[in-house]
Amino acid sequence: MAALSRRIFSHYYASCWGGVWQRSLASSSSPALTSSPAVEVQLPQSPAATTEHTESPMDQILKESLKHPDYFQVAQLFTVEDLFQARVHLGHVEGTGDPHMNQFIFGSRLGHHIIDLDQTAAHLRQALNIIAHIAFREGIILFVGRLPQHQYLIECTAKECGEYSHCRHWQGGVLTNSTKQFGSITRLPDLVILLHSMYTAVQQHYAIRDAAKMLIPTVAIVDTNCNPKLVTYPIPGNDDSAISVELYCRLFKNAVLKGKEKRKEVLGL
Repeated sequence: MAALSRRIFSHYYASCWGGVWQRSLASSSSPALTSSPAVEVQLPQSPAATTEHTESPMDQILKESLKHPDYFQVAQLFTVEDLFQARVHLGHVEGTGDPHMNQFIFGSRLGHHIIDLDQTAAHLRQALNIIAHIAFREGIILFVGRLPQHQYLIECTAKECGEYSHCRHWQGGVLTNSTKQFGSITRLPDLVILLHSMYTAVQQHYAIRDAAKMLIPTVAIVDTNCNPKLVTYPIPGNDDSAISVELYCRLFKNAVLKGKEKRKEVLGL
């Protein structure tokens, strides 16, 4: 009986797998699937994809302006002698300086740090070039100051070049939470210019910190007691003397006006 069962099982196993083997050979030898040519289906393209993007003349001018090292001729606005006459080289008393400002110090005289005006001139020209480029692109520029004796000068400078100023107490959230501060969606400035990078004698201005959080570039006058690490375009120089601040305001205003006048010239206005 057991032998009969084994013969029946072996016969059933051979018949099943044999049929599968034959069907697999028949399907592999059939040329129906392999010899048919591939058919390419071309989908209709939308008009936006077929038309090439052409740059406007203004876009081409904006790109060309970035290739020029001094497109707005801001390097001619001042000389190193002008910086010296404005006492830009005078720093703070020795022992009160920030270690990060040592690279900009030329030496000391009568117990006060002397700032290297050659480095100041290079950084100032770079900052003026950036200011002119942002004004050329209709960017919003915010002038920021804290010392009471310079507030009126800074506000007048911003007004004369058609920009904005903030010379009072800096409230937290002006940049980082502007929607809640002003009650509506507010466009943030494209550049922040600080005439004083210190809020108090020992505390850095909060606008530098907030602008860095919001990825807003900053231009700031950094004295020997300041930390320039968070400033995008630091300008080493005296930020206390009235004659120095007047020079900075005049240069910043001229850079903004040069950018705006160049845009009007390009547009033919």
